[in-house]
This record gives sequence, structure tokens and C-alpha cells, in this order.
Amino acid sequence: MDAEFRGAWVATVYNLDWPSKPGLPAAEQKAQLSRLLDAAVAMKLNAILLQVRPASDALYESKKEPWTKFLTGRQGVSPGYDPLAYAIAEAHARGLELHAWFNPFRAATTAGEALAPNHVAKQHPEWVRRYAGQLWIDPGEPAARDYVISVMVDVARRYDVDGIHIDDYFYPYPKGGAAFPDDATAAKYGAGMSRADWRRDNINRFVQSMYRSVKAARPKARVGISPFGIWRPGVPATIEAQLDSYAQLFSDSRKWLAEGWCDYLAPQLYWSIAPSKQSFPVLLDWWRAQSHGKSVWPGIATERIGSARPAQEMLDQIALTRLNCDGAPGHIHWSMKSLLKNQGGIADKLRAGPYAQRAALP
Repeated sequence: MDAEFRGAWVATVYNLDWPSKPGLPAAEQKAQLSRLLDAAVAMKLNAILLQVRPASDALYESKKEPWTKFLTGRQGVSPGYDPLAYAIAEAHARGLELHAWFNPFRAATTAGEALAPNHVAKQHPEWVRRYAGQLWIDPGEPAARDYVISVMVDVARRYDVDGIHIDDYFYPYPKGGAAFPDDATAAKYGAGMSRADWRRDNINRFVQSMYRSVKAARPKARVGISPFGIWRPGVPATIEAQLDSYAQLFSDSRKWLAEGWCDYLAPQLYWSIAPSKQSFPVLLDWWRAQSHGKSVWPGIATERIGSARPAQEMLDQIALTRLNCDGAPGHIHWSMKSLLKNQGGIADKLRAGPYAQRAALP
């Protein structure tokens, strides 16, 4: 068919998609990644979004942050090769785009874990907060926001990536009613604003600066953001949600589209077509109406295929993304593992149906 963005997320946090476990020899890590990319080509995907910064750490040679523990089992220990350089070379050799995916503000998945000396929590403890058993970089610290952006720009400058991508971890998802501990930061920087407005402003400033900085470093790279799939409960009117992304994650993703602070938005539309409370087509149409000419390529929950959600649901959702879209259509699978497992026969159905023909990249 014509141009279409067909992506899949490859998560490295907790070894969700790759590598299968920490501590494998470099040759086995490379072999697993090569098999993954071969499968992507066989399925006629054209983009892989590889998580290169799970938690203020690196899947690449970095002078700014330590090697991730998800490669070797211990933070700061080299795997013996540069996984991002390898992934880019192997992806490009197969005609795939490679987008470097960053978690912006998570500092450690476990608060008490062993951290390398050059980890941000060791270098700048004044920026780091403990919340719900994890460590987080406080987005209210201007220098901390600049630091995170510098990490992304470093990759954009040094690696031939086709995109820079961030997920939905801005302020952390609320846990057990606990408040994020930023009283001191708010007192220092948030005078004259409500806490919620100040937090949203912090994230808006981050997104704006991130976009401009990355585009300056690598103009041809696509900058993508993958927010929670519902902007606010009740928007549109039939939509219900237990999480208010705008008020609890302080993520005004509609504004980012309006301001042009991304090249594509990938809202996580992980719901089915039928239910009115979180309807895939209703949400897709709403996001497209906010696009201001930017691409809206939704995330689809391929991993949720099972008895209650057959593989056909994913095919039907892909068909919807191809209807009435302004510009080239696209979508991203969460995640690559479900495609590799051929969950519910999804890989076979894609090859026989919506992916029968290769698609050019938009």
C-alpha cells in the first residue's frame, strides 16, 4: 500500500521485550535482536521503537549515564558492545526505521537498588525524589529538565536514529493516594501558581524545549510522544476513565499537538472498539481533531489479545486508522513480544491481511 507508519515498541525495562534476561553474552543479545528485526521485516513492519533509557540509564555508550542493569544484571557494567549502534545498523540494513525511546523522569525502578557512581541520583541527589518505591527526577527542577534533554540530544547528535520518542512517564502515575514529594521545589519555583498548573507548566516547558533541541541536533529525526490515551475523563463526552492524565500526570498532550511540539503523537488507545466508555474509534477521532496537521499514530494493545479480545480486533483497529486520516496513516503495536509470539495468530493474520503489502514510510 502507500505510506503508512507500522511500528512496534521494544521495551527493555524489566526485560519485557529484549533482551530476554539480563547477563546474556553479547553474542546472544545480538542474535535475539537480529531475530526480532528479522521478524519485523517478515511481518512488513517499517519501524522499531527501542527503549534506550529505561530509568536514567543507557543501552548505549554514554558519558552521561551508566549502562542499564537490564543488559548485564548490574548497572554500570558494559555489555561488551554498543546495543544502540548495533540496532541502528541492523535495522537500517533491513529497511527499518529505528527510533530511540526514552523514559524521561524515572530514575530507578526500585528505590533501594545498587546505583552506579555516575547515576543521576548519585550525581544530583537534590533533583531526585522517592515515590511509591521508586526514584524519580523531579520535573519541577529546571536544571533537571535540562539534564534529561541533554541526554536525548546527546543520542540525537551521535547516533543515526530516525526518531526520538518519549513515553507517558512525566509525573508518576499516582499510587495509593500518596502525593509526589515536591513541596520544596514548588516553594522555590512555583510561586503564584496552583500546584497543578505549575506542574503542567513544567512538563510543557520540558516538551517544548525537548522538541526544539532534538530538531536542532538532528532535523530529520521524527520526534514522537506516546501519552496516556485519554486526555481527560469526559472528553469526548462519552469517555470515562479512572485516571485524569491532565490533572494527575500533569500531561497536557492536547496542547503539545496544538503548539506543534512533536512530529507525531501516539496516544495509547489500548481499549476495544465496542465499549462506549473507552471507545477506540471515538478516541481516535477526537485525537485526530486535535492534530493541527501533525500525525496521530495510536498505540494498539496487541498484547491484550486473548479470549476476551481476539486478534481480529487489532485488524479492525488498523482498518480504522486508515480511514479519514489527514496525511499518512500509522499505528504502533504494544509490544513486539506479542507479535513474536504470534499471540492469537496475530502475526499470521497481519501478513495475510492488512500487511499483505509493504508500506512506504510516511
